[in-house]
Amino acid sequence: MTRRQTLTLVAAILGSGVATIDGSIVNVALPAIERDLGGGLTGQQWVSNAYLLALASLILIGGSLGDVYGERRVFAIGIGAFGVLSLACALAPTIETLIAARALQGAAGALVTPSSLAIIIGAFSAAERGAAIGAWTAWGGIAAIVGPLAGGWIVDQVSWRWIFAINVPLVIVTLGLILAAVPPAGARSGRRVDVVGAILCVVGLGGVVFALIEQPNHGWSSPVIFLPLVVGVVAFAAFVVYERRAKEPMLELELFTHRNFAVGNVETFAMYAGLGILFFFLVIFLQQVAGYSALESGLATVPVTVVMFALSRRFGALADRHGPRLFMGAGPLIAAVGIVLLLRTGLDTSYATDVLPAMLVFAVGLSMTVAPLTATVLADAEESDAGIASAVNNAVARVAGLIGVSILGVVVAETLVGDTFAANDESVRAFHQVVVVCAVLVAGGGIVGVLGIVNPRRTVEARNCPGGQLVAVPLPAVESTTAAD
Repeated sequence: MTRRQTLTLVAAILGSGVATIDGSIVNVALPAIERDLGGGLTGQQWVSNAYLLALASLILIGGSLGDVYGERRVFAIGIGAFGVLSLACALAPTIETLIAARALQGAAGALVTPSSLAIIIGAFSAAERGAAIGAWTAWGGIAAIVGPLAGGWIVDQVSWRWIFAINVPLVIVTLGLILAAVPPAGARSGRRVDVVGAILCVVGLGGVVFALIEQPNHGWSSPVIFLPLVVGVVAFAAFVVYERRAKEPMLELELFTHRNFAVGNVETFAMYAGLGILFFFLVIFLQQVAGYSALESGLATVPVTVVMFALSRRFGALADRHGPRLFMGAGPLIAAVGIVLLLRTGLDTSYATDVLPAMLVFAVGLSMTVAPLTATVLADAEESDAGIASAVNNAVARVAGLIGVSILGVVVAETLVGDTFAANDESVRAFHQVVVVCAVLVAGGGIVGVLGIVNPRRTVEARNCPGGQLVAVPLPAVESTTAAD
């Protein structure tokens, strides 16, 4: 590996790591943010969902901008904007300002995430690319472990504002590496960006999510709720119609005519909705109800990442040998059992007996599922479409968590007193409702998989997709996209 390649790889790891981890590390800080800026559960939801909404709805368009204007330029603009907006988050004087900055931060992340992988493709030959992307994915997994721990320690020892401010020096280093190592590329002719599709997607998702999050504050009959909801539904329907007719659509709807791709994405939606809901509400419950510190709540989910890091590739290899259907069915059911074990939690919650066993069982089931699921979705698309297939699956995973948290917020808010978690029986009851819904969603994903998945029509090795959409775009998508180019 040359010096230029090394610097390029480090830049890609730093850039994508900052953007990806920022979407989850903030969960650890939500109770502290609520104590400082207010906003109740609704404010906490928006701090998380504003980022995810912008990221999920713009990630495909971010990839298109890289194709049109060059990945180096888009990556540099995205990471620079991410740094500026991280500083804006750190300095936010009100909850509304923080939410607005988080939304813009998510838009910047949508430029960074696809471009970071593309600059690796441009820097390494086909023979070298596997090891480079393997390192990129591995460091993504490590960051997923370290992120919540570091965030929890920062919140406890300093201030929640520093989980955003710490991004700034990392962004400066990344920009320096980009300028030093990544060669510039000119704009490419013959490609255009699906601007109309992007606008319709953002308006559609934004209207629906806004209505779901704000409904407890205004009620379904309020124009503040039903007007955005109607606009959102109409815009999303228009998005689907437009994408069917567009020459260069942001979303390749034709892919959904393939059985395994369609079924796999339904399972992805159910699974990742459950995951998004679980991780969002678990951290809040542990801090605001069970009395855990931010660091302790960050430690709570670390076993999931560690187990996945150890077992996902092994289960992927078994799925390659025996077929994915068994793992895509049994894995979610085992994960659902782990989630149900969280019903043991209460006002006095022991990590060793109430949380850790649940997390370990859940992690084993998730490890059985992620790699076979990702490989199966990719395998049902033509090799030339594997890149967009992976991007669509990534977007489905992110949107699922976004919608899941929004809908469950409505359910939970009806149980809570004063739209916030507190150390009382109502909060425990609300969290147990969340647990049941998460378990049903995840188990439902397994049932969809076992009933709908058939043997893939082309081979994509599941052991090469260990992180799935939890970590990064899988290697097979990159290889096939490169081959098509």
